[in-house]
Amino acid sequence: MTVRKVLPASLILSGAIVVSVLAWSTLGAESIAPVAPAAAPGSLTYAGELTQGGWMRGKAPAGTTALALNGQPVAIAPDGSWFAAFDRDAGTIATLTATLKGRGISQPVSVSPRAWRIENVNIARKPGGPTEAFMAIRRPELDRINAARALKTNAQGWRQHFIWPAKGRISGRFGSQRIYRGEPGAYHSGLDIATGTSGTPFMAPADGVVVLAAEKPFTLEGNLLMLDHGMGLNSAFLHCSEILVKQGDHVRQGQVIGRIGMSGRATGPHLHWSIKWNEARLDPILFTGPMN
Repeated sequence: MTVRKVLPASLILSGAIVVSVLAWSTLGAESIAPVAPAAAPGSLTYAGELTQGGWMRGKAPAGTTALALNGQPVAIAPDGSWFAAFDRDAGTIATLTATLKGRGISQPVSVSPRAWRIENVNIARKPGGPTEAFMAIRRPELDRINAARALKTNAQGWRQHFIWPAKGRISGRFGSQRIYRGEPGAYHSGLDIATGTSGTPFMAPADGVVVLAAEKPFTLEGNLLMLDHGMGLNSAFLHCSEILVKQGDHVRQGQVIGRIGMSGRATGPHLHWSIKWNEARLDPILFTGPMN
């Protein structure tokens, strides 16, 4: 693991607004929790994993009426706190924009690149796409997933340091990808935790509200469970053998919510855990730090 600490810096904008930055960023696959910077009066502060697949939390000064990251609106909690994140393929510079008492201020945010696990294979990708018969089944599943992600709840898990939902061998890492004779395949959108046997319980990594609990297996995900952590942040748990909560339940960090399995498209019992912030796909290990 390579961890770099960026020391606090201040930038004066519009002659009045001071933006203070403190970030822990990682160039490897693992990280540790950041230490939040001390807020200066009237400043816009943030801290987090400022890297591809990473995240940031901050607090807006009093009077902030709107906040955006690369033009995408960022919700602000009543106490001024906010959460935003960077997609796996995010560029190296993002722009954080705030409206404060009718004035717009803008701050560049450096996003460190990651060295993804890329495997070049000397075989061609399978030609053609999914059949219409498959898509007739798949479209309603995708509609349910998208509808679940669109639900807004009062969950506060986005404020927490996430814990591992289960312990085991990491059999698949976020962002890894195969290249088929120069043609990229889809990258791995989550983290796989293999326990060797079905039925192992797994826990909520942070507080949340259940927004989807599949009554029957989906074609790819199998028994799918989704939690909303608030502020556009959500977790999905795939291939469950059993789901122990129902839609609408409020769950607490550490609460057992399901059992690991191999339902859907899986070759062995494991938990596929993925995290998204709005449309950005995120690396779960940047929320938890290394498995102990």
